[in-house]
Amino acid sequence: MDTSSKATSDVTSIDEGYRKTEEKLEEMLGTLNEGYKWVVISPRCFQYKGFWLPEIYIKGSMMIDDHFKPRPSDIIVASNPKCGTTWLKALTFAIVNRNSYFDFQNHPLLTSNPHDFVPFLELFILQEAGSIESLPSPRLLSAHLAFSSFPTSMRCRFVYICRDPKDALVSMWYYVNKLRPEHLPPLSLEVTFDLFSKGLSLFGPFWDHVLGYWKASLESPNKVLFLKYEDMKREPSVYVRKLAEFLDLPFSAEEEDEGIVDKIVKLCSFENLSNLDVNKNNVKEKKRGFPAPLRNSDFFRKGLVGDWFNHLTPEMVKVLDQITEEKFRGTGLNFN
Repeated sequence: MDTSSKATSDVTSIDEGYRKTEEKLEEMLGTLNEGYKWVVISPRCFQYKGFWLPEIYIKGSMMIDDHFKPRPSDIIVASNPKCGTTWLKALTFAIVNRNSYFDFQNHPLLTSNPHDFVPFLELFILQEAGSIESLPSPRLLSAHLAFSSFPTSMRCRFVYICRDPKDALVSMWYYVNKLRPEHLPPLSLEVTFDLFSKGLSLFGPFWDHVLGYWKASLESPNKVLFLKYEDMKREPSVYVRKLAEFLDLPFSAEEEDEGIVDKIVKLCSFENLSNLDVNKNNVKEKKRGFPAPLRNSDFFRKGLVGDWFNHLTPEMVKVLDQITEEKFRGTGLNFN
């Protein structure tokens, strides 16, 4: 079979798989608990494998189970929403491709959004049938799925970023309201807090999501790198080096002398990325399954640590801190 025939066959096979997955999903949805209609990524949200997922992500997760062929060289940038995903994607892309894109004055990240280079696996496998297999190694992909949601056959590397749940909540609140259809009223902070604290947020419970990757990083430190947003903001150069070492791409002495680490930090900084024309003015097309189009500017707000102080009441802070302390007790993980 020639290359073109094989490619056509692969696409046909995945399209058929997509159809069968949709049929299986429709049969299964009636058996799942339905949650709050966030109406952001999908109209409906269900509890699947212990987490609250938009319907389209459940479909993507099922496609991963049935059709994704992981490679040991694959790199999955994983996160709960609004925990530094865009930043980590940019850093990972810049590190992995620094030999190809060494001119930081004409770097692809200056004219394209990081999400264009590190697509969400759950959505990519639905929207770009057959093309995943044609991507060269190492494949850079991302995910919001919990670690336990992936097949045990995933022998690739995961880089996970988490964030203080108070900041994650505030950032999610802003993000959800940016993406809500215009015919719906905005969500109040009180409603968002109530859902988040009860574990009913998108891809939540938040704490279970974090703990899944944390425990995996302790059990398999060569497979899962666990990062905190706050640590990375405090010492970005330290964690850029750590990320490069984890990916078996450490910076050479020559690169250190040339200041490559600092150049990557500056290129991928919130201040730089958020002020680029492509991230201020570009409008993405509406994706299949999404109720509204995404703008590149939607991925940027403030990028600050501790902005929760300007939004949450003392009672909200007390509740979230108490949940965090109880959930993480005895695990060695904290956000202090």
